[in-house]
Amino acid sequence: MLARKHADVFVQSHVAENLDEVKWVNSLFPGHRSYLDIYDHYGLLRRRAVYGHCIHFDAEDRQRMAQTGTVASHCPTSNLFLGSGLFDFDKADEAGMPVALATDVGGGTSFSMLQTMNEAHKVARLTGHHLTAARMFYLATAGAAEALDLADKVGTLRPKSEVDFVVLDPQATPLLARRTARTESLEELLFAFALLGDDRAVYETYAAGKRVHRRDDVRRHAPRAARLAQVVA
Repeated sequence: MLARKHADVFVQSHVAENLDEVKWVNSLFPGHRSYLDIYDHYGLLRRRAVYGHCIHFDAEDRQRMAQTGTVASHCPTSNLFLGSGLFDFDKADEAGMPVALATDVGGGTSFSMLQTMNEAHKVARLTGHHLTAARMFYLATAGAAEALDLADKVGTLRPKSEVDFVVLDPQATPLLARRTARTESLEELLFAFALLGDDRAVYETYAAGKRVHRRDDVRRHAPRAARLAQVVA
């Protein structure tokens, strides 16, 4: 199997998102302890293996994720949209299970990590867990890089990193400006971005240290684009 021969490659799939899926997979692979156990049986639980959702786990599943360094990719917008269930941060933390945040291009409702943080906070609250803003930003940046063995390349502004980052504008919208003007700590500022921010809050985007997007540039060209659209129409 490629995953066993090449420990440096990434493995990505999803597991235990909803109960009907769990029943269906169990019918296809009878005799296994759980949905996750099937992946484990085929040697697919290891570092650089990432599994979306991981909602309907038991204690042994979470323990195996922790023991093997396998990453649970929490996709809150997908889970809420599909009514799949609620990811349990308390149980994941208790087991020491690696966790990162993701959008899920198939079932998610937004590519924005700010919107993803927004929904992740709500999911956590519904299970009685308070997901701090600092942790949400960590899970979306440095935490994800560490979980994927990429901390020396991405996720931070450390020396020799690839320097991929965004610049957020605390005054991007009237509501965000009103709230951030009253923040008294970094936690409050980050929380405002996570709960009130969206794509409009991204002022600049840098890839490999070079600016590839600036909001003002987009706005400057918007009137010309609108005129072209009218001409075509």
